[in-house]
Amino acid sequence: MKDRLEALYLSYNSRDFVHPDPLEFLYRYDDPLDREVAGLIASALAYGRVARILVSVARVLDPMGPSPRRFLLESPESEIAPVCSGFTHRFCREADIAAFLLAIRRVLKARGTIEAAFAAGFDPSSETVLPGLHRLRRAFTEAGFPAKNHLLPDPASGSAVKRLNLYLRWMVRQDAVDPGGWTAAAPRHLIVPLDTHLHRVARNLGLTKRTASDMKTALEITAALRSFSPDDPVRYDFALTRPGIRGE
Repeated sequence: MKDRLEALYLSYNSRDFVHPDPLEFLYRYDDPLDREVAGLIASALAYGRVARILVSVARVLDPMGPSPRRFLLESPESEIAPVCSGFTHRFCREADIAAFLLAIRRVLKARGTIEAAFAAGFDPSSETVLPGLHRLRRAFTEAGFPAKNHLLPDPASGSAVKRLNLYLRWMVRQDAVDPGGWTAAAPRHLIVPLDTHLHRVARNLGLTKRTASDMKTALEITAALRSFSPDDPVRYDFALTRPGIRGE
């Protein structure tokens, strides 16, 4: 199994296979401080058809120019909402995305970086990133973002919080695909970004027998992958999902 996983990783873990994926927006920015802002926005909108996701993410990021971080920090709050005028992405409307951008701005003002908000609740001795995710979400609710929302799911709910774990994969790992930039957590702490596609692949490979796509299943799959790659269990996530996404 490890040989098969490594062969898959070597075959697909290249930027040549990233498109179509919201991850590609992070390649626009050399500064990790811009990548963490762009990545949070891109991952929050990563639901639905991928073609539509790319349009929606571009619709939010393009008006911010070359530095989304600088745009949010230097623009008055009154100028944030107009950027989102007319925005819609499935059940996300302009008021939702505007509130999200305002919350990002306030977290940056209060903490300096999104990573700092995560790190405030994370201990390197933790087995996974879950404590940091709890604290990150709390930082957003403290910044006025609604506790009940679809853009920043609650890790305490028991759901797999796929998009948050996808965001952390982008931020923490660094290789040919994931740009990295964060240092508070290590790849060994990551949890697989579990969606129905990865769940199906994992069941076919015998990495889990669970039928629910929830946090327990995500942790079980992560533990199984950790036996092949103890320091980087999410190493194979991108490669495992590429064939299906590409229709192969």
